[in-house]
Parts: sequence; C-alpha cells; structure tokens
Amino acid sequence: MQTNPQYTSLVAVGDSFTEGMSDLLPDGSYRGWADLLAARMAAHSPGFRYANLAVRGKLIGQIVEEQVDVAAAMGADVITLVGGLNDTLRPKCDMGRVRGLLTEAVERLAPACKQLVLMRSPGRQGPVLERFRPRMEELFACVDELAARHGALVVDLYGAASLADPRLWDVDRLHLTAEGHRRVAEAVWQGLGYEAEDPEWHTPMPSAAPPGWVARRVADARFTRQHLLPWIGRRLTGRSSGDGRPAKRPELLPWEEPSL
Repeated sequence: MQTNPQYTSLVAVGDSFTEGMSDLLPDGSYRGWADLLAARMAAHSPGFRYANLAVRGKLIGQIVEEQVDVAAAMGADVITLVGGLNDTLRPKCDMGRVRGLLTEAVERLAPACKQLVLMRSPGRQGPVLERFRPRMEELFACVDELAARHGALVVDLYGAASLADPRLWDVDRLHLTAEGHRRVAEAVWQGLGYEAEDPEWHTPMPSAAPPGWVARRVADARFTRQHLLPWIGRRLTGRSSGDGRPAKRPELLPWEEPSL
C-alpha cells in the first residue's frame, strides 16, 4: 500500500452503514464515515469527486442489481463495498446465495477502480446479535477470500475492540454513533495509506460504570417500541426502510460539504 496516495475520486456502495445512519446532522440528514472520508481525501486532492450510492435496508441482491454497475461505470479511483450484513440478520438467509452475490459484486467492481475496499463490519457486544454471529463470520470469511483473490483492501472493523463498545452504537443498536463513524473513517483512511490522524482509533474508550437495572430496562423498552417492533413489522410485510429512497449522492461530482 502506497503512503499518502493521491486518489482523486471515491464511490461508496452499500446499505445504511455506508449511508451514514445514525450520524445525524442538524438538518435531519445523515453524514457517516464515507462522507467524513471523502472530506479528508478532498483536502489532499483538489477537484476530488465523490458519490455515495448506499441506501438503508438494502440486501446484497439489491446492492448488486441497483448499485454495482452504476458504481463500476463511474471509473472512480476508490470504490468501497459493504453489503450482505442485512441478509445475515434475516430469519431465513441463504448464505450460499449471499456469498455468490458478493462474489459477483467484487468481480465487477475490482477491475473498475484502482482500489476496491471491503470491510469486516463492526459488531457490538451484547446478546441480541449472538444468534446471527456465525452467519456474520461466514460472510467475513468470504470477504477475506475475495480480497485475496482480487487484490482488494479489507478494513477489519469486526476485530476492533473499540467498535464493540455499546456506547459507540445508537439507541437502535444497529447503527454507529457519530464517534463510531469517525473511527471507521479513520480506519479506512489509514488502510488506504494516508498518514494517521488518530493512531488510537481502535483503542477502547475508558471504562465506565454500567447503567443501573432501571436504566437498562427503560432503554430496552424504548428500543423495543421505537426500533425492534417496527423492524419486525417490516420483515413480516416484506417492506424495507429504504423502499423508494434514492441515494444521497447518486452522481460522481466534486466534493461539497453538505448544507446544514
């Protein structure tokens, strides 16, 4: 990996993780690690261009169908691809199909850019995701194999103890906070060969006393009411939070800070 490279463009492909939920801006839109990364890269490369095709709730099949060919046609220097995790969280998941679709995506994207970036997505501590962890790890093993075969960069967020801390996750327990997204941007930034701005991004936060029993029950009730039950409802009715939602940056254009 070169040091302080001069990449001139970035296209981000994926789901809510790459869209930027839950790094909420004052105007109600989401920023996220990909926007933070683009801003940094733009500061090193005048005329830097950026597109973010990611849409919340997308499964790997939808990412392949709706985003991959669009991203490949843009001819960007760097493409990031993070997908498949939503599939692993479904009650019924065909991991063979997920692996096949991810392979198809990588085979299309790797020749279309100078550097393809894949990730082992972060996973928070706690019992909620434990039942899905074997699927997640099977997905990450596929990511590693594809990266080795196609010369892609793998950013290992799953192995970063700092990102397992529940304090870096939003109340929905599925998306990172602003600080979590900042750390992801730093991880990708360093992986691409830029000089570290935060060498300790992977260092866990200082320990703190856990919340009391009452506070935990209140948080559990809020999570169930505001996030878990709506999520179950969408699964039962075949709907997705991203249905009908366009990408926030669908064209590869010069970087501009979002208007707040």
